Amino acid sequence: MRVEGWEKVVNFVKTGTSGLDDMLRGGFLRESAVLVQGAPGTGKTTLGLQFICSGAIQFGEPGLFITFEEFPQQLYRDAGSFGWDLRSLEQAGKLRVMFTSPETLLAELESPDSQLSDDIKRLRTKRVVVDSASHFKELTSDPIALRHIFRSIIGAFKREGMTALYTAEDYHLLGLRQEEAHGLAFLVDTIVLLRYVEIEGGMRRAILTLKVRGSDHDKDIRQLEIGPRGMHIQSRFKGHAGLLSGSPYRSISQRALEAFG
Repeated sequence: MRVEGWEKVVNFVKTGTSGLDDMLRGGFLRESAVLVQGAPGTGKTTLGLQFICSGAIQFGEPGLFITFEEFPQQLYRDAGSFGWDLRSLEQAGKLRVMFTSPETLLAELESPDSQLSDDIKRLRTKRVVVDSASHFKELTSDPIALRHIFRSIIGAFKREGMTALYTAEDYHLLGLRQEEAHGLAFLVDTIVLLRYVEIEGGMRRAILTLKVRGSDHDKDIRQLEIGPRGMHIQSRFKGHAGLLSGSPYRSISQRALEAFG
């Protein structure tokens, strides 16, 4: 049940993705931790770029994009294909792109005198994307130690008053691999799942908000499109079951409708 006037009570951060704010009943909760999980190519980095760029351009919220796998030049090129000029935004002091390693990021977050800490304060950074949090699993094979790492990172950005989006690779149903089930998935406030689904011989992208702590949210699985201006959410999938498995089938009600024409 949706509470009347909820938007006036909760402070939301607009995602910049058409349709996603509606699914979240307003956007991400301010100063929260968000996990965006999906297989390669489902749109995790695109969603992160859109979140950062819309904050800098539309909402006056400077951002920080931290990447462990893409060189800045490649990220500039990818963002430019959607019309987002990261270099110009950096020159204007509206965002920073940081290419680093998990070890270096942890060290900088733990030091109050680090360059990262200075940049966060100087830019008055409000949004951060960590792409991809899966790389932290390279630091330890101990799930308890991994959970401690994730808790430290989440706490560091929350103390700075930032809304953080963490991308993570996913190859299993619901994205709860054992290592992450003991770590990031249980620590974040919001989980957004991105999926490939095969329908009638074609591959489509799907999006689902699995968890939003302390807020109502859309439970539907919706179609996701990535076009020239970025990502946008379309209508929910109708007449199919088993979507999260990647191999959906027509539901009983849909087959009955088709049988009786």
